[in-house]
Amino acid sequence: MNRKVSKFLKDYQVILLILLVAGSITAISTLGIQQGLDLRGGSLIQIQLEKPVDSATMNTVTSVLDKRLNIFGVKDVKVRASGDQNVIVEIAGVQPDQVSRIVGTPGKFEAKIGNETVLTGEDIVSVQAPIITDTQWEVPFKLSTSGAQKFAEAARGKAGQPVNMYLDDRLITSPEISAEVATGRPTTDVMITGAENSRAEAEAQAKEIETLLKSGALPVKVRIVGVSSVSAELGDQFVRGALIAGLLAILAIVAILIIRYRTPILVLPIFFTTLAEVILTLGVAAVIRWNIDLAAIAGILAVIGTGVDDQIIITDEALAGDGRRTRRKFRIKDAFFIIFASAGTLIAAMLPLAYVGFSRGATGIGLLAGFAFTTVVGVLIGVFITRPVYAKFIETFNVGRR
Repeated sequence: MNRKVSKFLKDYQVILLILLVAGSITAISTLGIQQGLDLRGGSLIQIQLEKPVDSATMNTVTSVLDKRLNIFGVKDVKVRASGDQNVIVEIAGVQPDQVSRIVGTPGKFEAKIGNETVLTGEDIVSVQAPIITDTQWEVPFKLSTSGAQKFAEAARGKAGQPVNMYLDDRLITSPEISAEVATGRPTTDVMITGAENSRAEAEAQAKEIETLLKSGALPVKVRIVGVSSVSAELGDQFVRGALIAGLLAILAIVAILIIRYRTPILVLPIFFTTLAEVILTLGVAAVIRWNIDLAAIAGILAVIGTGVDDQIIITDEALAGDGRRTRRKFRIKDAFFIIFASAGTLIAAMLPLAYVGFSRGATGIGLLAGFAFTTVVGVLIGVFITRPVYAKFIETFNVGRR
């Protein structure tokens, strides 16, 4: 028996499995599992562009939105394209309503004297931090030399007239042209000012304007078509529910195996092989930073089911080999022919779903991309790593029905 154990542990496939499991546990413990919004809680904002755009324009849109949210102070945010007309924004933690305004506005800045546009967002070189005094706020910014010259020429001789400053066609402030500016001497220092009902409102308004001025305007008009949120408490409930579902699934499988084979020498290897598949799948997710959400958990449960099915096929084929070693090897090879054919069929069914899901992002059928991807990864791990080791166990220890 000791010689069989030694032979089994020295097999290269067994050594590879042990190393990969150890590596996966290390990756999970150091990198952590990246959870989806439905598990950790957060907000998902769906933005639709006014028309389909090319990849370059879409990259500009996502870059501006990502810059806005980072300037605004939102942490752990993801902005990604979904097709050629939609953008998905994922924000960890339930964020305040003004975040929706930040990502859903074009950010077009204009300053007008009368009906003449004298400044645009392209004339802004830099934006300074807001200055808050009680309920008053100021957002200073610097103009380019050409912008300052253009503004000075337009303001010449117009002391006392208002400069109407608009953000997305919304009037923000109307400071009067000072006598100094009306002389026509260019100045690069300009500011937007305003007043709110409270200091908190003043800070929020100033921060929003600072963010939009710093990030620049979007190349196309956008509108928010959906906002969904999951609280952190509800995310914890989802996690607990998923763990309970996984535990019940494993217990049900163990009960069925005990009834079928009536010996722990078969049940325990199947259980540990299944556990190894789950660890390896989570290890891959940790390394590539793949989100584990409810759809991905469903994929893991599907992998558990297909893995046990495959191991039952291997076991039944081995037990039907009437005890002779050569015959048993042939039966196990026959089992793997069935397993590979089944895996190929499953992967072929999942790939279109994964493709459509990735192309659609997190809207509609895109939610199932996690299910498809996780299932494919788990099946490949099982077929090429864990199930061959289980077959080696059956072959080495000459397991038979009691």
